[in-house]
Amino acid sequence: MRELCQLPMRVRRMAGVKSRLTQDEVKQLQDLLGGRQFSLLYKASVHGYNASIFHAKCDAQGPTVAIAYNGSGYIFGGFTRQSYVSSGGYINDEKAFLFRLKGKEGVLSPLKIPVKTASGAIYDYSASGPNFGGGALHLLNQNTAAAATSSNNNYTFNVADLHGNDLGLMECEVYRVEDISSFLESPWRKITWTTEERGKIMEEIRSYKPYLNSVPRIRILVLGPIGAGKSSFFNSVNSVFRGYVTSQAIAGSDNTSVTTQYRTYPVKDGRDGKPLPIIFCDTMGIEEKSGAGLEIDEVSSIIKGHVPDRYQFNPAATLRSDSPGYVKTPSLKDQIHCVAFVIDGCKIEILPEKLEEKLKQLRRKVNQFGIPQLVLLTKVDEICPTLEEDVQCVYKSKAVEKQMRITAEKLGIPLAQIVPVKNYCSELDLSCDVDILLLSAARQLIRLAESYLDNFPFEKPEKEP
Repeated sequence: MRELCQLPMRVRRMAGVKSRLTQDEVKQLQDLLGGRQFSLLYKASVHGYNASIFHAKCDAQGPTVAIAYNGSGYIFGGFTRQSYVSSGGYINDEKAFLFRLKGKEGVLSPLKIPVKTASGAIYDYSASGPNFGGGALHLLNQNTAAAATSSNNNYTFNVADLHGNDLGLMECEVYRVEDISSFLESPWRKITWTTEERGKIMEEIRSYKPYLNSVPRIRILVLGPIGAGKSSFFNSVNSVFRGYVTSQAIAGSDNTSVTTQYRTYPVKDGRDGKPLPIIFCDTMGIEEKSGAGLEIDEVSSIIKGHVPDRYQFNPAATLRSDSPGYVKTPSLKDQIHCVAFVIDGCKIEILPEKLEEKLKQLRRKVNQFGIPQLVLLTKVDEICPTLEEDVQCVYKSKAVEKQMRITAEKLGIPLAQIVPVKNYCSELDLSCDVDILLLSAARQLIRLAESYLDNFPFEKPEKEP
């Protein structure tokens, strides 16, 4: 398995999704692109002939190549070294080009058509599939299995040479184009990937006891944008200690927050085991528009311990001191001791400006209370598809390191307070390596919470009678 990090494969597939390219076709593509390797991001026959899905899978991925297959045997497409970001305008790329790998009846006959006007190389619109030159080559045309082409000022060519005038698509794939050296020689953070280490961290968490008698269990507030994986993180940590994949907290993806209540989730050691010394506090997702999702004033009330379990969020009416269930005099054990910001690692580069500002406001608010924070960077296996097969490469992946540094810069948080995680989303069985990443994050949250409790006077244990 280590070979995935040390000897890069030429084409990395998504879990359960196979590339349509043959080895000969990969070689021809490498000749056009200069000896690169490719990671499959999107496959229309699996994910759907839909522009929105294409952008969800392929935005902020760096250089990509879009490949179309028609019924006449032609394989053709386009390359851009710039990231799609759904900007709604043109992207300048002097290195972009259209190409043909195979011609009539599938005969290898490479053709390269360089961009003519770099300022119009890519039309980057959220409702449009891969669109080179504003219609020179448009794949997923009108969200169908079809292409549209037209020689224009951005790309000049004979359209029949590109695809034989067959615009119907049998398949469309998009790959991230990576340098061969997309992995560091050694990890920049050290982790021991053994079952013994997994057991060691689990025992460390089991045996942890806050030094304050008045705080039997620490409380971790989990915040983040909708769809980032807040509830899934709790479910994943809970699964590790249950011994199987489970889903206690409601998780999923929608246009608005799936979580609508404030919930406090203790973690149990096994199905009938004793509660562990940690409680995860789940909230509504954060949304960019005002009056939607979790509001900053409510975060203050949660941190202070005023919000009861199962409180129903209502953006139109925030919690007040006379609201039903309001905890008027919370003790330290009811308050928040650490905050986990859950961020989708694939979307940090294209985070909407208003959402980014809202996250920064939340960070400032949490800082006012002196609460330590940790960023959980989720979906690392989508940042670097190799991690679907080998999570141990996480701290060797240049792509993951890059997203972590971008997160640190955007949120103004030290890199040491950012950890990558992979939640259990589609898996049915636990994985030792995934468990270790999750447990390492949970342990760090406990350590940060302990540092917060150090601010309070030590309580001498009561003498036994």
